[in-house]
Amino acid sequence: MRQFDYKREYVKLLTPDVVSLLAAIHEYKGKEDAIAETKRDTLNQLVDLAKIQSTEASNRIEGIITTADRLKKIVRDKTMPKTRSEKEIAGYRDVLATVHESHDYIPPRPSMILQLHRDLYKFTGKSIGGSYKNSDNVIAEELPDGTKRVRFRPIPAWETPEAMDRLCSSFEEAVNGAEMDPLLLIPMFVLDFLCIHPFNDGNGRMSRLLTLLLLYRAGYTVGKYISIEKIISDSKETYYEALQDSSFDWHEGKNDYAHFVRYMLGVVVAAYRKFESRAALIVDSDYSKHDRVREVIKGRIGPITKSEIMEECPDISQITVQRALSDLLKSGLIIKIGGGRYTKYAWNHEKE
Repeated sequence: MRQFDYKREYVKLLTPDVVSLLAAIHEYKGKEDAIAETKRDTLNQLVDLAKIQSTEASNRIEGIITTADRLKKIVRDKTMPKTRSEKEIAGYRDVLATVHESHDYIPPRPSMILQLHRDLYKFTGKSIGGSYKNSDNVIAEELPDGTKRVRFRPIPAWETPEAMDRLCSSFEEAVNGAEMDPLLLIPMFVLDFLCIHPFNDGNGRMSRLLTLLLLYRAGYTVGKYISIEKIISDSKETYYEALQDSSFDWHEGKNDYAHFVRYMLGVVVAAYRKFESRAALIVDSDYSKHDRVREVIKGRIGPITKSEIMEECPDISQITVQRALSDLLKSGLIIKIGGGRYTKYAWNHEKE
């Protein structure tokens, strides 16, 4: 049976590059806490967007999709899910809301994880929700020629309940010990969860929900304002590479957690950077909406689309963004690239 010696593995991770990432996150967290304390109502604009992006991105990674309009209505609970995919999306929405609102009351224990998994499938009618896998599974990938290759073989179904008990108790013991930074323990826990692969379905989505849950419980709540799932989705290939590299020799207890830990710390740093830039535009009362559109384009290295501008300014309507773009084009401050749905805009540095 696989053991989880987090204290031994933790020491191996304290390399200069990892420590540097930890220091950056700690610094960003201090800034986030200060902004959130004084501008909580203003930041609610970011929360709504993050919920939509998180629900869309985490499901899209698993091939569960619907139209953008339907997605927004489902996340905002403005319509009933119709298709199988929409029912799974609605389940993710509700579990995400539970994590957001009640994380302090959800310890990472097997019973809690099973309840969250149950709610993930509550709209589908599937009996698999809230139960561990009843047959052995594998993690496979489809090759360009259509054939499939086994990337990892998780533990067998009969070992799963005991493995989950060991995983959760080992993590709680480590995180409650106070001498180890939870930012390193969390990705180790998530990697082990994925290597156990305890469910017939929903393991990837559950791993991302558990990542948020554990970050929130440790005081790192940036995922409420910036979608961590979207950052993972946008770097999906690197995500899977890090998982594969860190799962090699996992069954023998000889795997190297560092690949996945570095990746996840990078994701958290990216989320804080996005939060800092978006929050600065939203909470700064000296900027008009037109000014904020201008600053988003000016601050981007390379071209940016209208939809990306709207992501950075979730409280600004599409009409207002379009007017700002027209004014900036007329003044020559920005350059239009392409046309139609592929239109992008770039700052005209010749005008500076």
